[in-house]
Amino acid sequence: MATVYDGFAKHFKMPFQKPYYRREETIPFIPTNEEVDALINRVRNIRHAATLRLLKETGMRIGEACQLSFKDFDFERKTVRVRPEKHSHAREIKLSEKLVGMLQTMFAKKQFIPTFGAMRRCLERHRKVLAEAQNNPRFLQIHLHTFRHFKATMLYSQTKDILFVQRTLGHKTLQNTLRYTQLIEAQEENGFICKAAKSLEEASKLIEIGFEYVTEIDGTKLFRKRK
Repeated sequence: MATVYDGFAKHFKMPFQKPYYRREETIPFIPTNEEVDALINRVRNIRHAATLRLLKETGMRIGEACQLSFKDFDFERKTVRVRPEKHSHAREIKLSEKLVGMLQTMFAKKQFIPTFGAMRRCLERHRKVLAEAQNNPRFLQIHLHTFRHFKATMLYSQTKDILFVQRTLGHKTLQNTLRYTQLIEAQEENGFICKAAKSLEEASKLIEIGFEYVTEIDGTKLFRKRK
């Protein structure tokens, strides 16, 4: 609140001494994949459903999603170009066939990404219904930014490549990305080091030092090597 008022005071050139405080670090809530999909699948409005799936697949901030326009999507290559906010990096992210279809349907109807307020109201309404219908209060902990936390932890869990997660989220500093490693430290140790490659050059370097190809996720090739 102090930060908001500080900006207000500076804009109107009002005297204000911002109080010093230390922000408390918290570990974000991470829903299961089934909970995220249940929430998205419940939404019937194509604009809202497509936007929630976009947040899930890309991990972009809701502010970044709301400023997207038709020209930011490349449906032939199945990608979206993210214009950064909060001093993050611009980036291009792969989209699934299903999401591309939803977005094409939406744009064909001359509909666009909803506003932040509309998305927040949609999410709050549907998560409440699901929490009651499934007797699962965890749904009430899902916010729009939760989709970004979900993408980050799932991506790190799949790749164990913190730099790849940093590039996907657009973080300028690794410190912002490292917090997500804490959320999956308790998961099983599989005895492998995993790396991700987005180009032929990166893949070649990994193979040269002993990594073997495993699979591809969202256009990124994954490699592994025993510890």
